[in-house]
Amino acid sequence: MKIICIGRNYNQHISELNNQRPEEPVVFLKPDTSILLKTFPFVIPEFTQDCQHEVEIVVKINKVGKYISPKFAHKYYDQIGLGIDFTARDVQQNLKEKGLPWEIAKGFDGSTVIGNFLSKDQFESVQNIEFSLEKNNQVVQKGNTKDMLFSIDEIISYVSQYFTLKIGDLIFTGTPAGVAKVLSGDQLKGYIADIQMFDIKVL
Repeated sequence: MKIICIGRNYNQHISELNNQRPEEPVVFLKPDTSILLKTFPFVIPEFTQDCQHEVEIVVKINKVGKYISPKFAHKYYDQIGLGIDFTARDVQQNLKEKGLPWEIAKGFDGSTVIGNFLSKDQFESVQNIEFSLEKNNQVVQKGNTKDMLFSIDEIISYVSQYFTLKIGDLIFTGTPAGVAKVLSGDQLKGYIADIQMFDIKVL
């Protein structure tokens, strides 16, 4: 199983981190060892002083595909989920400044929260899905897939040019504005519309 992530896919998030707007999807991978096991708390790693939450819509691939046309991409997934891409922002920034890869800031153990999944059929359009993250019962991130720079189908098509997509692969589609540092004792709850998708304790 691959965990494929898309960076800089919402304008406001690009602005808050002072990043450049991409002309193509920004793609990076996370190892399966980064998955936080169900019911486990998220433990802030000792190597970062600024670990931030990034809530994202997640797509689960349901059949093998390569060089997928955008018009056929909808046939390659039937479930929509929600997750968190935890990021060691200080580590990432330090590596970026040196022009080095920053996988360790994104792919460390426990950095990937995968919540529940919903059938794609229960949405009128996958290009109009509201989602949010609550921290200690306060909404800290709120997004809608209509605001993506690159739609889910465009992402699948683009990624499949480089990686053969296989059953069970997950695609994290980018985070909206509002990323922020997590602290020990925080409670993080993720929602698609008003349906709770995960509930994570931070230690």
